[in-house]
Amino acid sequence: MRILSSGAAPPGPGRRFGADDHMGSRAASDGIATPASGGETIVEAIRSKLKTVAVEPGLHLVATPIGNLADITLRALATLARADAIACEDTRVTGKLRSAFGLTAKLIPYHDHNAARAGPEIIGRLKDGQIVALVSDAGTPLISDPGYRLVGAAIAAGIDVVSVPGPSAALAALVASGLPTDRFLFAGFLPARRAARRAALAELAFVPATLIFYESPNRLAASLADLAEMLGGRPAAVARELTKLHEEVRRAPLPMLAAAYGAEATPKGEIVIVAGPPAAAPEAGDDAVDRLLRAALKKTGVRDAAAGVAAATGRARRDVYARALALKAEAADGDG
Repeated sequence: MRILSSGAAPPGPGRRFGADDHMGSRAASDGIATPASGGETIVEAIRSKLKTVAVEPGLHLVATPIGNLADITLRALATLARADAIACEDTRVTGKLRSAFGLTAKLIPYHDHNAARAGPEIIGRLKDGQIVALVSDAGTPLISDPGYRLVGAAIAAGIDVVSVPGPSAALAALVASGLPTDRFLFAGFLPARRAARRAALAELAFVPATLIFYESPNRLAASLADLAEMLGGRPAAVARELTKLHEEVRRAPLPMLAAAYGAEATPKGEIVIVAGPPAAAPEAGDDAVDRLLRAALKKTGVRDAAAGVAAATGRARRDVYARALALKAEAADGDG
């Protein structure tokens, strides 16, 4: 069964945008040094545009390529070239980006394990009027990374925070999936443990939107199996190695994807799962309501759990609240 369907703002005095030196020779061989409007070559137009990008002091959230360096934006290059420092998850990964484009800014590690220590240092630089760029290893920062803490601290300190948009694996997978794009929910990584993963999926089962998940290769088959069981035969897609040489997007109902990946060797690369919205909106059955309530009651109180489940299922809030009270009482009796 084969279900594969598709395979700087102007540099300051003494400061140059390092990639300029070799852009012309490469452009000629790549066929892009052709006259643009007014006889200007594409390379000249790029240089001209880079000089017009204003980069002011503050924290700049810069999206970087998710695999293909050609996806870098001109504004991202201009910002990184003007930055006094680049805060990044892994200096080895961002170091390759820096070398590829001739950047010179200092790299400052910023990740889950050092955020408490590195954050104040970065805020100190920003208070001194520096330009600091925040990047992730790939894609848009703050999407499944700890950058939001730094952004919150910068906002609290009255520092300008600027978004420099660009590549995002979640959006790239969504638009290539062939699934509805008018309403979608990005749910990040599903929990590693099966019970927690199924509880999370129970909460998402009635969301009237396309669902987007990140997943690791080692957990892909197990997550697809749970997705198929909890969400049924919804149309879905698994996008792997987006923008890279071995990019592929598999499109099929969840049970078919689960069966295929369950029978194959563990895949490689970065993976995004996209699942279509519920096909219909019938009133949820009693078992489904109980499942959602039990999952919600583990995280919040009766009132909020009932409100959320009522909104998700279309059941009367009063009835769901009464059932939540009963389930809570049952759980208390069981603990006793």
